[in-house]
Parts: sequence; C-alpha cells; structure tokens
Amino acid sequence: MPTAAAKQRVTVPPGLVVVDKPDGMTSHDVVAKVRRIMGTRKVGHAGTLDPMATGVLVLGIERATKLLGHLALDTKAYLATIRLGSSTTTDDAQGETLSTSDVSAVADEAVAAGIAKLTGHIQQVPSAVSAVKVDGKRAYARVRAGEQVELAARPVEVSRFDLLSARRDDGLELDVMVECSSGTYVRALARDLGVDLGVGGHLAALRRTRVGPFDLRVVTTLERLAENPALSLPLSEAVAAAFPRRDVPYRQAQSLLQGQRLPAAGIEGTYGVFDPDGQAIALAVDEGNATRSVVVLTTT
Repeated sequence: MPTAAAKQRVTVPPGLVVVDKPDGMTSHDVVAKVRRIMGTRKVGHAGTLDPMATGVLVLGIERATKLLGHLALDTKAYLATIRLGSSTTTDDAQGETLSTSDVSAVADEAVAAGIAKLTGHIQQVPSAVSAVKVDGKRAYARVRAGEQVELAARPVEVSRFDLLSARRDDGLELDVMVECSSGTYVRALARDLGVDLGVGGHLAALRRTRVGPFDLRVVTTLERLAENPALSLPLSEAVAAAFPRRDVPYRQAQSLLQGQRLPAAGIEGTYGVFDPDGQAIALAVDEGNATRSVVVLTTT
C-alpha cells in the first residue's frame, strides 16, 4: 500500500511557483526548501541565480518541471550595480581582488561609450566560475579544483543596457538595467566594461526582475510560501502565460497525445496546445507542414 507521504505527493497539483530568491541562498537551496514546503520531490528551477543575487526564480512543480528547459531559454531582465576600479577572481563581489585602479579620470562619456559597445548582438566570454560545462563538468567546479579554465566567446544579445545612476567615492559605482538573452552573464558585462575603460570592474549587486513573462509582480517569498503552500500559476495558466497558444478539437488532441502529427499551425517557435476544456496538453513546434509535440503535459 502507498505510504501517507506518497499519497500526499500524488495530490500536489502541477504548476509554477515564482520565488523572490533571497541573498545568500543557492538556487538548489531554494529548490530543497520548496520541496519540503510543497511536499514533493518533483521541483526544479529555470535559470540559476548566484548566491549573491536576488529576485525572480521560476520553479516548476510536478509535471510543470517539463516547462523549465523552455522557460530557461527566454529573455531575462536585471537591476545591477557595477563597481569600476577593481577586478576580482569571480567577476563579482564574492571573489578575491585581483587589481585596483584610480577611476577619477574616467569620464561619464567614456562610461556611456563602453556601455554602448556592450549593447546589442555581442560576443561574450563567460566568467571562469560560471555554470558553463567544459568536457561535461561545470567551469566553476574545475576552477575550484585548481584547474585553469579558458572559455570561448559565444554570441549573446543585450537588448537593453541602461545607466540609471552613478556614484563616485573611492571607486565608481553604476546602477544599471539589463535585458538580455539566455546565457548572458551580467558579471561578464561588468568585467568587460571595466576592461574597456582600463580600470577593471566587477558586479557588486544583482537582482533579477524578470524571466520571460514572469516578473516581480508575481513573486512570493519563501516565508509566505511556507504559510500558504500555493502555486503562483497552475500548469495550464503557466503555459498560456509563457507560450503562444493553439486550441485544438478533442480528436486532434488525442492524436497528438498518441504521438501523431497535426497540420502545422503557422506559429513560430514553441507553443502550447490546449484541448477544448482549456487544458494544456503539450508543447509543440511546427516542422514544415506538420506539428509535433516536444513535451507532453498530460496522459489523458
């Protein structure tokens, strides 16, 4: 007979929980805590946040974990503080200082020009302590093991890199807003801006304000979640919010769930397929004149 815990896990509904990650916790720490709160081990996250970062962390519960790989590929937005005049081993405030420089001669116009160079479609070298895999192992794990890691530049898009304010003391701190593609490292932007200005730079603070369509308006805290273990969005609402929508009749819904292809919808990219009851049954893509499912979300 199933245990009481197993019965409880079966009753947990699928959906998303959008958490405001606190400073000092890893994304895995948040997942572990939400597993205990929600009473299921089927919890995952879309897009890792460093321990020093706060803000939007999207968690999938039960079958909604199948959405996470697709949500992680979406655009993201951040509020960040960049400190110029010092570089670190990790390109952020948690690393050891490598160098310091006088920033008094750095003109506002030079800062603006440096930011402009890092806006748009650029080639970016991730930080050596990033989660990028090198021969199957995370770069940060290789660095911690004492290895020298050289990562290749890769294309990313920084659609917005706005300077909000600047403060001069013994260094120069910039408050910025960044909107970017998946795989963009804001601390690498801080590093590269410092390099361009010849004074070094690192990320002093980071708050993620949006992942795809999910922003700070829908977040909950771990404390509130513990008091009321509720989903931010049930599965079908989450699919409708995050992906284009295609509604199909029952016969086509059953065909898709049985692995058959449907006529193409003419929708670009991944989209959600809904049955006549408004239930999200799959994520799908068009290939030529046909539609195939990429993620099946229900068995009925």
